[in-house]
Amino acid sequence: MGFEEIVPALSLIAVLILVLPVFLKSNSKLKQFLKNLSLWTIIVLVVMIVSNIIFK
Repeated sequence: MGFEEIVPALSLIAVLILVLPVFLKSNSKLKQFLKNLSLWTIIVLVVMIVSNIIFK
């Protein structure tokens, strides 16, 4: 695992740490929470796929 893989992983973890408290506070209902969680999952997957394509 090289430096090129560690930096994006740390960036994603840092964003998660910054966003997670507000995300959990604003999603008090289960249906809304699951909807927003699925949306964030799609966003993260798209970012990971695009960055993987660009950096290969």
